[in-house]
Amino acid sequence: MLSRLLGPQRRYLWFWVFTGPFVIGLTVFGYVPLLWSITLSFFDAHNTVTPSHFVGFANYTAILSDSAFTSSLATFAVFSLFIVPATYALSLALALMVNRLRLARAFFRSVFFLPTACSYVVASMIWKLSIFNGVRFGLANTVLGWLGPDPVAWLSTTRPPWYWVVIVTVRLWLQAGFYLVLFLAGLQRIPGTLYEAAAVDGARPGWQVFRYITFPQLRATSVAVVLLLVINAFQAFDEFYNLLSTARGYPPYARPPLVYLYYVALGQGQDLGMGSAGAVVLALVIAVATVVQARWFGLGRKEA
Repeated sequence: MLSRLLGPQRRYLWFWVFTGPFVIGLTVFGYVPLLWSITLSFFDAHNTVTPSHFVGFANYTAILSDSAFTSSLATFAVFSLFIVPATYALSLALALMVNRLRLARAFFRSVFFLPTACSYVVASMIWKLSIFNGVRFGLANTVLGWLGPDPVAWLSTTRPPWYWVVIVTVRLWLQAGFYLVLFLAGLQRIPGTLYEAAAVDGARPGWQVFRYITFPQLRATSVAVVLLLVINAFQAFDEFYNLLSTARGYPPYARPPLVYLYYVALGQGQDLGMGSAGAVVLALVIAVATVVQARWFGLGRKEA
């Protein structure tokens, strides 16, 4: 019996034995909530996940006419303008440095990747209470005190918007290591013969080699990194909610779409129908943005 189960005629059985739990979990915790959210978006559902009566596209009309929702999309644009190029540049620079190491490469790769395992909530609290807490004894203000400037209220809702420094740096610390690993994988796929040919042709090590050999060979990796960064920027929630939720309202351009939908669906009104409609709209926006970027960058296009 055991030999029959281990034989090639039973390979499909073993396939489902190993993948079945994942498929069940994905269906129960992924696809079913997704379909139920789409269903709720067409119903009036206040303070309940059970639809009461059909309202058609009324929830979509309400969410799209809400200025708070459109301003949350502007928040995403501002956030992505900061975090996407900063993370891309930092992770690529770190990958180039780590890739050049001959000793302790695995150690430094692990050190830079380690923050990825940290909770966004925990990191936000550390940034808020210890590094950028706004008093003169915080780490950031202590360093500024050594240089001369007065302490800065980093999370104040007044101008200038110093809270962007806190939000961007915590996200940068959390995710740069992950994209470093992606760039390292791309760097290790570049044939060494290209660098040898460049040296024979007289290319100087450094900027010329990076510009004409390394960077073009990282094109596919760069496209994937940018796509992931934009999608993750759309999904920003923890740092905004934990860093700014105690302020008197959210300052302009400081409430991303997920925070807005959280207050709509789980706030005082608990309008789950409208919140579900907003989630569907946001998912469509992410899908369209991903497809447009993929076509723009030529993702999947065969290179000559």
